[in-house]
Amino acid sequence: AAPAPAEPAARPLAKPPVRKLAKDLGIDLAAVTPTGADGVVTREDVHAAATAGPASAQVAAPGAVAEAAPSPAGPAQGAPEGFAARETRIPVKGVRKATAQAMVASAFTAPHVTEFITVDVTRTMKLVQKLKTDPDMAGLRVNPLLLVAKALLVAIKRNPDVNASWDEANQEIVRKDYVNLGIAAATPRGLIVPNIKDAGAKTLPELSAALGELVSTAREGKTGPAAMSGGTVTITNVGVFGVDTGTPILNPGESAILAFGAVKLQPWVHKGKVKPRQVTTLALSFDHRVVDGELGSKVLADTAAVLENPQRLITWG
Repeated sequence: AAPAPAEPAARPLAKPPVRKLAKDLGIDLAAVTPTGADGVVTREDVHAAATAGPASAQVAAPGAVAEAAPSPAGPAQGAPEGFAARETRIPVKGVRKATAQAMVASAFTAPHVTEFITVDVTRTMKLVQKLKTDPDMAGLRVNPLLLVAKALLVAIKRNPDVNASWDEANQEIVRKDYVNLGIAAATPRGLIVPNIKDAGAKTLPELSAALGELVSTAREGKTGPAAMSGGTVTITNVGVFGVDTGTPILNPGESAILAFGAVKLQPWVHKGKVKPRQVTTLALSFDHRVVDGELGSKVLADTAAVLENPQRLITWG
């Protein structure tokens, strides 16, 4: 007798917008671990799977970069005659593929707004040098990014509604009373955004230690999926590449991302006179469903105010 046909697997529980998100990101809902009530798959579950899946599939040695190999598919479509042999096709997979899918989903689901502010950070740069000799900071990584992170955390404390996410399935804004601060990091595997858990509750030395560990782990290619999930707000430091600023795309599931531009010596009006000062430009992109123009402006202005006068780290923080 022929064997009885196997019963079809139960269909994963998820709301239509979550199913569409999973389809857009190429995620099989059956492979996602649900965390919602009654076993329902949430948007956060899908984003976590999109980030964790490719990262856990990496089997190469940490930090290794696969050599680009010509595609066996033949010449690129539309390549001019005689040039096809001088083209290389690089497969998009792993972290790079997950990043591309996440950025497309973010760009076309969250209405982005970006605001800019140029600020005199001369006092902050002097504080960086002073902290390097502080006994409490001995052995820790002290750089401008540390104080930008601290300034943003102070601004979030003053404007907590920016630290939130949009729940499409339930049509709710979810405000987070903790800050998991993401730091965008370029690695041999591609761009990743690990985050410092509960960064807002850390002292400056603790934040410095966590930031140093995050960067070192990312450069070694050892960042695990857990470190890249649950972020609430992100900083991208484009200044290390000599770039003045940019319009960053939101990390999926977050409502704000701050771009920190290059610090340059520029003529600046200081105390009524034009003097050479160290100046940078900050850019804040935010989800306009969650953050309106007033709130976004306050967060950006408060961050700049702390960097212009670091004394506010004490008075506001």
